[in-house]
Amino acid sequence: MPDPTDSDVTERRRIAYVLPVYNEQDNIAVFHAALSEATDARSDLDFEFVYVNDGSRDDSLERLLELRAKDPRVTVLSLSRNFGHQLAVTAGLDLVAEDASADAVIVMDTDLQDPPKVSVQMLDLWEDGVDVVYGQRRSRKDTVFKRSTAYLFYWALDRLASIEIPRNVGDFRLMDARVVAEVARYREHGRFLRGIVADVGFRQEALLFDRDERFAGETGYPLRKMLSFAANGILGFSTAPLRMISRLGIFISLLSVLLAIYVLFVRLFRPDQSVPGWAFLGVGMFLLGGIQLIMMGVIGMYLGRVYIEAQDRPLYSLALVARDGAPPHPRRHRDMGQDDPGVIS
Repeated sequence: MPDPTDSDVTERRRIAYVLPVYNEQDNIAVFHAALSEATDARSDLDFEFVYVNDGSRDDSLERLLELRAKDPRVTVLSLSRNFGHQLAVTAGLDLVAEDASADAVIVMDTDLQDPPKVSVQMLDLWEDGVDVVYGQRRSRKDTVFKRSTAYLFYWALDRLASIEIPRNVGDFRLMDARVVAEVARYREHGRFLRGIVADVGFRQEALLFDRDERFAGETGYPLRKMLSFAANGILGFSTAPLRMISRLGIFISLLSVLLAIYVLFVRLFRPDQSVPGWAFLGVGMFLLGGIQLIMMGVIGMYLGRVYIEAQDRPLYSLALVARDGAPPHPRRHRDMGQDDPGVIS
């Protein structure tokens, strides 16, 4: 009989999926079936599927608990309200990072736009030594408006961000346990996870894939949330807007000096060509007033982020944890921001 402590006996590696859910009641069963089918090809690995219910208003939570009753690999977290996609992913990453229960983590949405089979392909690159494998969209079946705004966003981010963030990349990615542990240390409220992962470093490579259409339901990112998300990406990783304000102020100041010299020249040497120009002055005043308000707005956005971070409030609150062997943990309560979440083992 082999000795279990023998060096030839190795522990099976464990992969955790972090799967944010918001109003996906019609997608959950189909997605989980596709994910199970894809991961069955890797019988040499153990899997945990961490579904994070982000305050869904439909029957998503009930569907997830039904799923857990059928599949013991399923873990269900339920936030006390809708905190947003980035914080839902953060809750799942925190759970996995705290007990170091996984060797790698894969983050993906549950609307079947990110194919589960591609997530299994990421494992091959990870086993070859890549720490972060991010899914890069080779093609996407979105509206013209969505593709156009995405292009403009990545174009602006590429020029303004202080770090290099890959284009056409969402949160669909695999991260080694070391990377997850580092990401968990970033606690800002205005979260832009793809920027945080890029900032962490390590060996990162792209895996090209074709993004499918949403299987059912509506997107959780309307225009308002898209703009807020874009602002988090730019303001969280760049001070370029503040520098642009300074440069614009210098330019306007120099222009005003040149205009003052011109007016003085006309008054002294060509008084017959002097024109009162009240309309020009009026337009100039409104123009400068608008520019000043824009400048104040940009400064206000940065100041607002400082105010939110200074409050040091919890990132999210958990209402329920359904996980095998997950008793209430005092440190988890403090770090995750819940008072006494319901725990189902």
